[in-house]
Formats: sequence, structure tokens, C-alpha cells
Amino acid sequence: MGYVILVIILALVALFIAFAVKIVPQQKVGVIERLGKFNRLLTPGVNVLVPFIDLVRVYHDLRIQQAHVPPQTVITKDNVQVQIDTIIFYQVIAPDQATYGISDYVSGVRNITTATMRQIIGKLELDETLSGREKISIEIRHALDEATEKWGVRIERVEVIDIKPPGDIQEAMDKQMKAERSKRAIVLEAEAAKQDMILRAEGDKQSKILKAEGDKEARIREAEGLRQAQELEAQGRAKAIEAVAEAEKTRVELLRAGGLNENVLAYKSFEALAEIAKGPANKVFLPSSAAAALGSLGAMAEVFRDKNSTEQ
Repeated sequence: MGYVILVIILALVALFIAFAVKIVPQQKVGVIERLGKFNRLLTPGVNVLVPFIDLVRVYHDLRIQQAHVPPQTVITKDNVQVQIDTIIFYQVIAPDQATYGISDYVSGVRNITTATMRQIIGKLELDETLSGREKISIEIRHALDEATEKWGVRIERVEVIDIKPPGDIQEAMDKQMKAERSKRAIVLEAEAAKQDMILRAEGDKQSKILKAEGDKEARIREAEGLRQAQELEAQGRAKAIEAVAEAEKTRVELLRAGGLNENVLAYKSFEALAEIAKGPANKVFLPSSAAAALGSLGAMAEVFRDKNSTEQ
């Protein structure tokens, strides 16, 4: 009997501990009711309850959860049926409100999402619906925020996963997309051909310009070389004439220093000019005043002959 009593006592103690001590994992919260009324929240760790008086109503996960909304068929403004698939990310921030504010907040979130989606899509045409995923997500989230504010649930994100139009419209859209791609390819090909022609024309233009610049530079250099050659030749001729004139001047000064009169000097000068003029390329121009002196050359020659004969 003693062992039986001991076993009963140990069983009662174990049962008391099982009902009195609750261990709550991290990121979870339990809602405690005492005699059917909300009492407190069980926080992560070890919690002690009053057996048979305190009762754990429900545990809530405080991590971000996701709820998938089944694909919904909605009608757009232009009477086209589209199927929309949505997923919602939410988090419980007030466990007591999530317990007593609504019986099932997950179903509530899904139902509000479906109703809001029908209202939003009913105001949009098909093209706006297909391109307005972000707008649809934002409007659904605003509607959910207003509704779930009293449920202790915060909507983190709403994502429109897929929008499927009817098969015939999808086929027409595929054909339109192929046509647009073909059009873009033709436009790009034409643009490439245009750019190629422009670049070729520009290259030909630059080639002709460079060739013209080269020809111009060659002609300028050739003309410059010819000019310099002519200048050098003229300078050489001028120096030669200057040297001849200087020599003639010296000869005349020497004759004058020897006591010859002006007539003799003139005669000698004309003799020198005659020697200069003997060259086939030399021309001598005399002033009109020298014509009279030429008439007396014969007489002057006779005077020199008589003088020479007398001296002999």
C-alpha cells in the first residue's frame, strides 16, 4: 500500500507540474485565460500557471507568415476575365487582439484580399491590369491595413504572383508581341544600314578632304621651291652684274688715274660693253644720249691709230 500511495503522489506531482509549468519557445506567445477570461500572455521561456484555473487558449507565432490566396477569376473594365494569383505576408503584433478581435484572421485576410482585388480590377482595363501589378499590390495592402488594424495583424507585403488572361487573348498578345519584335528587328536593321552608309560616306568625305589637303600642300611646297629657286637665280645674276659693274668701275678709275680724257674713257667703256654684248643671251640697252658718242667712235679710232704710228 505504501508503494501505491507513493506512486499516486508522484503522479499527482507530475500532473501538477505539467499543468503548472509551461515552456514557450522563442518567437512564440501564448494567450492565458483564467476562469474563461483573458489574463496575460506567456512570454518565451519558463512560465508558471495555476493548475486547473489558468488555461492556455492559443499560441501565436510572431514570425512573418505568408498566406496564399487561391487564384481568383475577376472581370476587368473592358469585360475580360483574368485569373490573378496572390500571396500575402503578415505578422501578428498583438496576440490578444488576434485571438479575440476575429475568429480566424487568416481567412479574414484572404477574403478582404479577394473583395478588394475585384474592386480594383473592375476599374482597370486589360492592358492596365497586366502592367499594373505594383499598383494592384499597393491598393490591396492599403485595404488590408485598414481592416487588420483591429485584428492585431500587420500586413508586411502583398505580391501579385501571376495574371493570366484568357487563351484567345493570350494568343493574340503573343502574335502582337511577335509582330512588335519583328518590327523592332526591321527598324534596327534599317538603322544599322543607315549608320553604315553614313559612316562610309563620312569616311569617303574625309578621304577626299585629306587627299585635297595633300595635293594643296604639295602644290604650295612646289611653288615655294620654285620661288626660292628663282630668287636664288636672280640673286646670282644680280651679284654677277654687280661684280662686272664693279670691275668696270675699277678699270675706268685706273684709266682715269693714268691721265686719259673723257673721250678715251667713253670709247673704252663702249668696247667693254661690246664684249659684254657678245654673249648670245646678253642684251645691252643704251640711253639716247649715248648715240652721239657712238658717231665719234670712228674719229677716235683714227686718232689712236695716228698716235700709234707716230710713236713708232
